[in-house]
Amino acid sequence: MVSRIAVFSAMIVGLGIAQAQAARPSNFADASKSPASTADENIVLAQARDVEVYFDGNGNRVIIDAYTGEIIAVQPPRRMINRQEQRRALREREWRDDERYYLDDPEDMARLRRDQLDPRRYPQPPVEDYRPYDDGGFPPAPGSDFPDEQIYPDEGIDSGPQIVTREPVERRPLDGQVAPSLPPMAEPTLPRATIEPPAAFSAREDVAAIQVLMDRTGASPGVIDGKFGSNVDKALEAYRALTGENLKSTDTEGIKAALAASGGDPFVDYTITPEDAAGPFVAAVPADYSEKAQLTHLSYTSVAEMLAERFHMDEAYLKALNPEANFSRPGTIIRVANVGKPVTTKVQRIVADKSLKQVRAYDEAGKLVAAYPATIGSTDTPSPTGLHAVSRVALNPNYTYNPKLNFKQGNNDKILTIPPGPNGPVGSVWIALDKPTYGIHGTPDPSKIGKTESHGCVRLTNWDAQELAKLVSAGVMVEFTE
Repeated sequence: MVSRIAVFSAMIVGLGIAQAQAARPSNFADASKSPASTADENIVLAQARDVEVYFDGNGNRVIIDAYTGEIIAVQPPRRMINRQEQRRALREREWRDDERYYLDDPEDMARLRRDQLDPRRYPQPPVEDYRPYDDGGFPPAPGSDFPDEQIYPDEGIDSGPQIVTREPVERRPLDGQVAPSLPPMAEPTLPRATIEPPAAFSAREDVAAIQVLMDRTGASPGVIDGKFGSNVDKALEAYRALTGENLKSTDTEGIKAALAASGGDPFVDYTITPEDAAGPFVAAVPADYSEKAQLTHLSYTSVAEMLAERFHMDEAYLKALNPEANFSRPGTIIRVANVGKPVTTKVQRIVADKSLKQVRAYDEAGKLVAAYPATIGSTDTPSPTGLHAVSRVALNPNYTYNPKLNFKQGNNDKILTIPPGPNGPVGSVWIALDKPTYGIHGTPDPSKIGKTESHGCVRLTNWDAQELAKLVSAGVMVEFTE
């Protein structure tokens, strides 16, 4: 038997070209039957269709000489393991509970910055070590094959690059030809200025519809602004606890059905009345407490701000929904959120969850009645701990600022009485606790609820605080949990 090296092409299965050893029978002497031959008669190249490929029961790839029927090679199945993908999947399993970051939550943003410094989660990019030339990364000295306009550093002197310039070139027509006269160049047409998008350009009405539905059931999402965030997630969890329905934000048909059953369309038309336009309003609300104390009332600053709170909406979102509306003109028709009626079930116990940034209210039987996003304490002025009781409820209250008992605001070092109003430090409601200077109250900045810190108290939106104030009475226990 004469041995030979057969180079076979498995074109019939599209698997490329490989090399294999095969045995040739001694009686195969007809060179015309050979696929191809070279000067060395012992070397024969196998061409297409000279081999047959089969797969056995174990998935092995069996290559057979088509002329002799002998097995040329047995190739086990390839199992490509992507180690990088395995490591990524492992990281996803380890950190799947921590991978959601909300731009509206400063704590989430701080956690994201910390995570970005973790090389396991965010590996640092490789250092670029490519140096195109062997002499320290610079091109060769002048006189080499490089053109004169290359940039070189002075040899042996670290004085920065030097630029070799050419003499200016004079351009003129060829001999015997006249340069054509070109028409004067027209002034370039500048593109039109881009129209600025509205302040709430990222808002979506389908998300606002979910927020309206949550609001109707007592699972407050805070301000209705058409944006997903931590407050919406908390509201969805509370909605499931209140209704027993596992509604998801992606369940479009379920959301439509729930809206229809709970009060109809998420948005309705509202006509601004003369009473709405009449106010009273203040021109501006000063930040300094001593200046606030000089006012008679901390009212709303505009009709838009007043109506936004009335319909539980973010003011910028209300304006974005009604870009052509004149809010100061009676008779103007605008679109507003159809939020429904307030909760009426009496509350016997309140839980202020510091980590979740949420206040949950329960009835006598321990059933959840309502849930509200909240801002609870801060690092400098932490909220109380343990159990405390509601001592009294005040609507539209004054606020007494005492720098010796409260926080220090600006340069104010005297006791001040801040007038009432929705833009006051405690908003339009004060639910006092049996621990002095602490309570549950409203806010002049509803869009910041659940996203900033407070001075030790529990801060809700004005409308959520007003609803809760009508559900509680003196003696209701408030439990602060971590």
